[in-house]
Amino acid sequence: MVVLVNEDDHQIGLMEKIEAHEKGLLHRAFSIFILNDDNELLLQKRALNKYHSPGLWTNTCCSHPRDNEDVLNAGNRRLVEEMGFKTELKPFLSFVYKVKFDNGLTEHEFDHVLIGKYNKEPLINHEEVCDWKWIDLDKLNIDIINNSENYTVWFKIIFKRYYDKIKLNESNSK
Repeated sequence: MVVLVNEDDHQIGLMEKIEAHEKGLLHRAFSIFILNDDNELLLQKRALNKYHSPGLWTNTCCSHPRDNEDVLNAGNRRLVEEMGFKTELKPFLSFVYKVKFDNGLTEHEFDHVLIGKYNKEPLINHEEVCDWKWIDLDKLNIDIINNSENYTVWFKIIFKRYYDKIKLNESNSK
């Protein structure tokens, strides 16, 4: 079940996940970006058996909170389930996006981007993830431009917002 929300992220109902994606209804989600001390982002490659976007690179972890589950608690739960570790997560930004897939499903999410730090190797769940890597943010930005087809649609949207915000923060602090 996913939590259906309005444009202000107020819950308006619950729906089975596939049905919400078939109907393109707005629902609550989160995307996790884990960085190490070298400012590299931990990416996962989605398992080949996923119902959409299999085998594509994406952010560290993403999913949907359960009914009455706080976004940070949901993020911590899924980070352990997918990547096998815990770390402190903090809210970074949130926004709404909508993307239609070739298979008829639509991602229409009020997405909460959560960030955290970690410096060890993950212990991946092979039902969710088939590979992982650390990558420099500037190199990742260039690779997304040059090899867009290797990345999930939502990650490209979220990463651009994330990257633009951190670059703006860097220029403002100079």
